[in-house]
Amino acid sequence: MTDSRAATRPTSSRAIGARRSRIGIALAGGGPLAAAYEIGALTALQESIEGLDLNDADIYVGISAGGIVAAGLANGITPQQMCRMFIDSEQDAASGARLRPERLFAPAWGELGKRAAALPHLLAGSAFDYLRRGGKSSVAHSFERLKRALPAGVISSAGIHDFLAHSFSEGGRSNDFRQLKRRLVIVATDLDSGTSVEFGQPGLDHVPISRAAQAGAAVPGLFPPVEIDGRHFVDGALRKTVHASIALKDGADLVFCLNPIVPYNGGMPQAGSLAGHGLLTVLSQTLRTIIHSRLEIGLGNYSRLYPDADVLLFEPSQADAEMFFANLFSYTQRRRMCENAYQNTRLMLWQRRAALAPQLARHGLRLKLPLLRDAGMTLVKDAGRRRRDRFAVGQLQDTLQDLERYLKVAQG
Repeated sequence: MTDSRAATRPTSSRAIGARRSRIGIALAGGGPLAAAYEIGALTALQESIEGLDLNDADIYVGISAGGIVAAGLANGITPQQMCRMFIDSEQDAASGARLRPERLFAPAWGELGKRAAALPHLLAGSAFDYLRRGGKSSVAHSFERLKRALPAGVISSAGIHDFLAHSFSEGGRSNDFRQLKRRLVIVATDLDSGTSVEFGQPGLDHVPISRAAQAGAAVPGLFPPVEIDGRHFVDGALRKTVHASIALKDGADLVFCLNPIVPYNGGMPQAGSLAGHGLLTVLSQTLRTIIHSRLEIGLGNYSRLYPDADVLLFEPSQADAEMFFANLFSYTQRRRMCENAYQNTRLMLWQRRAALAPQLARHGLRLKLPLLRDAGMTLVKDAGRRRRDRFAVGQLQDTLQDLERYLKVAQG
């Protein structure tokens, strides 16, 4: 980090006329790398927008990995502190917690053991059914019950709950939605009904924040469903991508939305078609396209239903091959991803400054243009040189485009 970064949290001076703007933060999910992306992007926003204090928003909404980051913000943990805790794995000064990858990716021994214990009974029942029918039933039909031996998840998410519960237990933080100074909503999906559940809302605010975050991040097939009050919950992204409508319904005038998952659209003249990269790449592109198209529909509805509110979306460039081909559940790539997000968000703010300036001004905020011009800014140690170069090149391209437009106007 360079010395030009402010050491203290910014003071807020937001207003619409005589009324203070209500600000919401809505964070989507997508695995550990999504959290790394959001931490990097949030740090860039915090540093680059004067008057914005991401720990002083009126409402936080998070799903999946975004729920974990949102819970940290609502508990007063700054993006820079999250970078040290989650990205650099430094010990948290307030609680002494340290994020260890092995705690997040331990096998779900309980789930695996339960399924293995049921296998002999299921196998015996299937064999008995086949013999009872005298071979008139197909083997596939009689042994169909064996599918119950397949685990509902292979990785335990208990480490998420344990780490957050420990992190929120000291230093003036709280693991209780009702004790927070600002509203926090973590969205999960009720597995048995397919409906979205908003933990933190009245009637659902008794659930510990750490448990709600664990439930909202339970990616089906990877993590077992999380049981809360006799119901089972999985990833909140099954219904919507961001759930920014929760913040808008709460009266937010300005909502910052972060979505780490975008389809790839950068062209592949050397690597060839995405189809040549195999099944996982095809499935990744398909899932990303579905998620992003759903987000675009939602944004269109927001502008229609809430015409007086501003919704600002920040996400990776669809031409960013590094973001697309990264393993979303890789913990080892988190440093590079965080720095990438930090630099790309700063570049995005610079490139969109003409459109963003009036939107932010309506809420008493403004861009710190001198800071955005500083191509030497970095976030993650030893991970920023190539990304600083990319930021500088982006600035140069933007300047050349502006010059070209000015010349055309002058010649006309």
